Amino acid sequence: MRLRPLQLLSALCACGLFVGAAHALTIYRIGGEDLPPPAAVEEDPTIEFVQLSWNVDEKKFGLADLVEITPNSIAPQRLDPEENLTPLIRGRGGLIKTNDGYGWKDEPQLDNIFDADSTTAYVGLGGQYSTGGRKGIWIDLGGAFPIRRIKFYPTPRFWNERFVENFIIGTNDGDDLKKGTREGRFTWRGQAFIDYDIHHNITENTQSDMEVILPDVPVRNILFVTGIGNWEIAEYQVFGDGFAQEARYSTDIIPLGGPSTLGDLKWAGAQDSVAKVDLTMRSGDDTDPNYYWRFTFRGNERSRFAANGRELTSSTYNRLESGEKGGVSPDHENWDFWAPPVDFESQQADFTGSKPREFVQFKADFSSTSAASGGRIDFLQFSVTQPPVASQVLAEIDPPAAQVSESTRFTYKVFPMLESDDLGFDSIEIKTPIKAGAIEAVRIDGVEQEFDIARWDDSGFEVKIPRIDIQKSNELVEVVFEAEVFKVGTIFEGKVFDSEHPFEVRQRVAAGDADPLVDSNSLSVSLATVAQESVRALRLTSPVFTPNGDGANDELQIEYDLVNLSGAVPVVISLYDLSGRLVGEVFRGTAASGRFNASWDGTDASGQIVPPGLYVLSLEAQADRKKDTAVRLVSLVY
Repeated sequence: MRLRPLQLLSALCACGLFVGAAHALTIYRIGGEDLPPPAAVEEDPTIEFVQLSWNVDEKKFGLADLVEITPNSIAPQRLDPEENLTPLIRGRGGLIKTNDGYGWKDEPQLDNIFDADSTTAYVGLGGQYSTGGRKGIWIDLGGAFPIRRIKFYPTPRFWNERFVENFIIGTNDGDDLKKGTREGRFTWRGQAFIDYDIHHNITENTQSDMEVILPDVPVRNILFVTGIGNWEIAEYQVFGDGFAQEARYSTDIIPLGGPSTLGDLKWAGAQDSVAKVDLTMRSGDDTDPNYYWRFTFRGNERSRFAANGRELTSSTYNRLESGEKGGVSPDHENWDFWAPPVDFESQQADFTGSKPREFVQFKADFSSTSAASGGRIDFLQFSVTQPPVASQVLAEIDPPAAQVSESTRFTYKVFPMLESDDLGFDSIEIKTPIKAGAIEAVRIDGVEQEFDIARWDDSGFEVKIPRIDIQKSNELVEVVFEAEVFKVGTIFEGKVFDSEHPFEVRQRVAAGDADPLVDSNSLSVSLATVAQESVRALRLTSPVFTPNGDGANDELQIEYDLVNLSGAVPVVISLYDLSGRLVGEVFRGTAASGRFNASWDGTDASGQIVPPGLYVLSLEAQADRKKDTAVRLVSLVY
């Protein structure tokens, strides 16, 4: 029997074979059930692996709306073009109703149109309704689907006598914002029950076996409208072809067994060019992410407590009378907000969270502009460490504003709050836009400390400091360094970790009031002045270079700064002669705000060394709605 890591370490401690705090790294995987365990689990038997399924339980706040679930993936439901959907509609959360002139109702006889028995039928005879002698069948599919054809016919007995002579078929996509703008409308006493776009308006039909084709638009509601008369429908069949164009999925609330440091998130799947998968996450401290409210009937007063004084839960709220239900709101006291969607193509991200949490949940929204395309998630995988590094670590950066692309001296303030079971840390990781100019000092509780630089590169740095444990809880840690910023709202993300356990999860710091004497309370740095041009600087190692192969000054090194861009934009670096003729391109691609490098070896577009002389180096960046340009003269000599 394999012990859980905490059980194993406890047993070692009891036998005197292990001394120190117990660390436990757990890797969770949702879906991908046919895959082997992660390689890290095979390499290190102290790592626990937990396999979860995609199946959901509504009582645990799971949701699968128009989602097809297999052990190895989730994806929007896909319709088989040969499968009649009508018998499946109610089971999928849809409805089929008729209009009797006073509203929509479930008419028992209506079941005859999808009972797969061609001898039973729904008949059109009936009284004259105030809807102008019309009869309507309304089919709500429960979601927007690519419906392509509809087929209906009478019983064999009355095949040539009771076919529908005139009818309208219309649809809508379920968007309430469009309500009242569509051509067709089913009303009673001037009130619209439902409206629809008309696709077929047949006034003189002579066919018994009727089949109509629908346009390539999303369909949620189908309206069949005809006159009252001596007609019948034995079977009314609906066929689709393609993916549901919107689908939603949420995992159950996943318990972690106690406060845990949330680590990296990985996933695998597919996202076509016209399909989109919005994957997000949240974490909390209890099993219910909502607050429930009850009307007390004292004015507009609402209460989170039932009449017996107990706090409302999901089950007790659902048992309230409809007039008592005062609504549901997110519990942001015990749960984080949903994080912004991740970059799905990257297939990995940090698990966001304000502090160690006991429960997590994931959500995926699928959408597509084409029924032929749909996204897919094969698995989600995330890691946690328990107990956490610290119960919470607040951080802020000072100053909160800087001059664009100029070296600024920052102080990164970290305030750790630890409890007796927390692991503690001896290292801080800080992310910077480019390589930090200098790492000057580390202070703990105002006293300067010895420190080691464990990593220092273009993405940031790591410093090893005296260990922070329960004895140093609530002592302010300050890291002083120089860095440059290139856009408004540059965030200096940070993590704390124990260097003696490199495989454990690194804990993200949370922006907050780490130092009451500083007004920042943020890890975001704004710009003291906003640059008008996106190309801030264009620098050359030398205005003269000699590409003669002697190993000295054979390439021209180009450095440029792009500032205050909202994302990656097209960038082109070109060479022209003094007559304006294009000689060649040094670089063509995309770049975001930051500092970048390129080089020119003195060759033209055909790879030949250009003649000696003066050339114009031009950098163009397509910033938002305008193109920004910077130029420099280059002298090439032998």
